[in-house]
Amino acid sequence: MSNNKDVFLETEKYSSSASHIEMEHISTKDVYEDPTQAKFDLENDIGNKTSDLLNKSFNMQEEVAALDQLGSSYKKKQSFWGKLKSVEFEVDFENKNRMVIMLGAFAAFAGILSGIDQSIISGASIGMNKMLHLTKHQASLVSSLMPWVLVGGSILLTPLSETFGRKKALVMSCIFYTVGAIVCAAAGNHHEMYAGRFLIGVGVGIEGGGIGVYIAESVPSSVRGSLVSLYQFNIALGELFGYIVGVIFFDVKGGWRYMVGSSLVFSTILLIGLLFLPESPRWLMHKGRVGESWNVWKRLRDVTDDNNTVEFLELRQAAEKDRDLRANESRFQSLFDLFLVPRNRRALIFSSTMIGLGQLTGINAIMYYMSTLMQQIGFDDKQSVAMSMVGGAALLLGTIPAILWMDRFGRRTWAMTIVIFAVGLVLVGVGYRININTNLAAAEGVYLTGLILYNIAFGSYAALTWVLPSESFSLGTRSIGMTVASVLLYTFAFTVTYNFEKMQDAMTYTGLTLGFYGGIALVIGIPYQLLCMPETKNRTLEEIDDIFAQPTREIIKTNIAYLKKGKLSY
Repeated sequence: MSNNKDVFLETEKYSSSASHIEMEHISTKDVYEDPTQAKFDLENDIGNKTSDLLNKSFNMQEEVAALDQLGSSYKKKQSFWGKLKSVEFEVDFENKNRMVIMLGAFAAFAGILSGIDQSIISGASIGMNKMLHLTKHQASLVSSLMPWVLVGGSILLTPLSETFGRKKALVMSCIFYTVGAIVCAAAGNHHEMYAGRFLIGVGVGIEGGGIGVYIAESVPSSVRGSLVSLYQFNIALGELFGYIVGVIFFDVKGGWRYMVGSSLVFSTILLIGLLFLPESPRWLMHKGRVGESWNVWKRLRDVTDDNNTVEFLELRQAAEKDRDLRANESRFQSLFDLFLVPRNRRALIFSSTMIGLGQLTGINAIMYYMSTLMQQIGFDDKQSVAMSMVGGAALLLGTIPAILWMDRFGRRTWAMTIVIFAVGLVLVGVGYRININTNLAAAEGVYLTGLILYNIAFGSYAALTWVLPSESFSLGTRSIGMTVASVLLYTFAFTVTYNFEKMQDAMTYTGLTLGFYGGIALVIGIPYQLLCMPETKNRTLEEIDDIFAQPTREIIKTNIAYLKKGKLSY
């Protein structure tokens, strides 16, 4: 932690420790600044010079002792009803990395549900359309309804996560999943299918924005990108599971019902896992629950490491600044902080642009209509469902490098995978130009090569769609910011999916992939990412506040300076 350690918290009325009282009683001012203006680097503290300088003005041990006292006081006062409301069977590990991995793995598991519900409709639609006698319009609406309803679920994210907590909002999403899957499996007409897909969509909408925030607020910066990317990996894994389930039940009478109801198994696993995870420590601090936040922090960090203690104190300071800001605003005024405060507005524009680049390059349309597209290049019904797994497997493989190396190479470097999937789009479009009657093998070969390349590259790129928004917004606007970002994401997904066939008829499939999707990637995406995209790897969420506090022109200057040195990330 070496990027913003020059200011530490001290109170006006208390000497070096303010942790023995709850946050609403703390009044702060910045009292310590390094006279050399150098950043504190506790990780590379040669000769303990940084620690010695720090401790002259700030007693770390006394601060930790006061926080421990607050944490113990909270545990003693917690009632049985309070424990029940926490919806948690508390577990702890001596090795804190295990707790971090457990939290990230179980939370990211929600992506499997999202992935299954995106891909399962591709295989289920063939049998479902025939059995329910759906018209082309009704079938299109069943496929594209969930992305649209996701918008409604995303809107619910802010009131649920702000009122009940990040984790409890995810628990509620499991309930929507379960009920929706049951309704879909039992549907007897298109109206009941609409209702089931609606409920599933609400669940996915709550989860989609909530998972990234929950993980980002809980885990160390060194693994934040990897663990949030794990969510995208599980989405891709879920999509592959969806195609596999489609193949398994394809020849079963009424097999589409088993397909659309299969998410019941995974929602149950997710719910059980969530019961063993703690609430976000940053949300608890945001609510002024300092002792409870510190208790969770100690389960997720080794607090004998000064870096982790300093990060918690910076978190507390950021929460106080947010509280001071809101103390002078009405509740109505605070709703507009995301748009009116320059730091928040920059994060919103950045997150929205990156989401647009991901969704408007056609991934949802290609995944939802995979079986149909396979039929158009010569595969029969069953082969089309089976070959859809090729695209799903490629998307899954593409997310693995993001999990392993995004935190190592940086967000800016990783964003350049947009070039690779643009090449894949070109090959997909060219594959459709080859006559399948005279050159079937060539058409299928070029198309599948492009599809695999596109999905592999997009799997890596799509991880940024969840990582960047979850780490860009300030503490006070993170929930509403992710709501807006999620609404945009799912609106784009619905628009692309619902209008896919119309756009294909108007532009031809080749024109759609090369001209529209490819054009957005190459003409808008690459220049924006090179010039305007900040680097956030290995920064704490509080340090990222400082990045977006800069005017956009300063971010551009920094990017250009590093580009001149031949560096993408820094």
